[in-house]
Amino acid sequence: MPIPTTRALWLAALSLVPAAVALLSPSIAPLLIAFDVALLVLVAVDYFLSPRAEALEIRRGVEPVLSSGRSNLVKLEVTPRGRSVSGELRDWVTPGPAIEGHRQRFSGACVIEWRLTPSTRGDLQFGPLTVKLDGPLGLCTRRQTIELRQSVKVFPDLSVLSRDALELARAEDQVSRRVIRVRAEGREFESLREYRPGDDRRSIDWKATARRGKPFVRQHQPEKNQQVILLLDCGRHMEGESNGRRKLDHAVDAALRLAKVALDQGDLVGVLAFGRDVKRWLPPRKGVEQLRAIAQALYQVEAVLEESNYGAAIDQAFARGARRSLVIVLTDLVDKETSAALLLRARRLVPRHLPMIVSLQDEAVHRIATEVPATASAAYERVVAARLERDGEATVARLREGGARVVRGTPAAFASAGVSAYLDIKQRGLL
Repeated sequence: MPIPTTRALWLAALSLVPAAVALLSPSIAPLLIAFDVALLVLVAVDYFLSPRAEALEIRRGVEPVLSSGRSNLVKLEVTPRGRSVSGELRDWVTPGPAIEGHRQRFSGACVIEWRLTPSTRGDLQFGPLTVKLDGPLGLCTRRQTIELRQSVKVFPDLSVLSRDALELARAEDQVSRRVIRVRAEGREFESLREYRPGDDRRSIDWKATARRGKPFVRQHQPEKNQQVILLLDCGRHMEGESNGRRKLDHAVDAALRLAKVALDQGDLVGVLAFGRDVKRWLPPRKGVEQLRAIAQALYQVEAVLEESNYGAAIDQAFARGARRSLVIVLTDLVDKETSAALLLRARRLVPRHLPMIVSLQDEAVHRIATEVPATASAAYERVVAARLERDGEATVARLREGGARVVRGTPAAFASAGVSAYLDIKQRGLL
């Protein structure tokens, strides 16, 4: 497709001046017509002389797995076949990610770099490329399409799963809540150390104290090889957005961080994603391969507008029987009806298992419920938000009365709140 360049448009604009004069002096009209015809001929010649897409070899360099919420680099390696070629190149990607620099000028052999930041998980499609190749006269460009299609996967940001990042998140969460770090109270013996003021006297090892002539206490570490099952709600409550991201994306990030910490602790971790029916189910296993399997299973799960069936999810998880497990449900406690179904199933898990509910807390609802309204409309919004807050607090109270542990966190603190609660359970030997 021929596209006139800026130079050609300026030349055409210059012909407007003689055209205005020709109205007063018709004798120069033939010259003006000759100029316009010559310009059109030159543009046509420039188009036919311009290189075609076959004159270029373009390769796209992009990782097969990208990270959601992080800036990812894409490289386009341009190599002319024969004479030097210049023009403009524009890459294409599935709508959704934030993109920067995907449209750039090039000349000769070069490498074009641009970046994209996916906001969600799933499959991402690249291509085709659109190129505008300059003619030798600079009056016209040839626009063509190059079928350079490519598919990549977008996973949750796995870089946050490092131990240092997790410990920092836990420390920040504890500081924000002003919680003093508790002493490990696991059941497995770890070592002996000298008694220090403030130690529980029940932990004194009297035999070691008698042998060494000064008090020693027994230190314990959390037990390993315990079972953790993560239930990821993919129903209608997780379809909305919070802090610019879908609620389900926050829950997937939290599930991966919980899985990483639990596997590092030596526990067996299983994951089940569910809505009305079970969507993904990975039985509990140990090791690095299990974390990879979990990431692979969850990168493409989507929330659907249907009621979540907590009973079907729990029945599937324990279909073949199971030893005592920590059952962590990642969800959003919104309405009484859904919470009542979760409460019923959580009560049935106790005391055989230990249920823990990790729920998102909507910052916007909390802000509206607590701020002073400036208008009548804002006052109505505050009434509704305050009612939602009260319903949520009542649901949390009922779940705790039923024997479940409940953790609520804003999207920014959602994952760290779940990790802190899990580590606290391990430290206290509650599982």
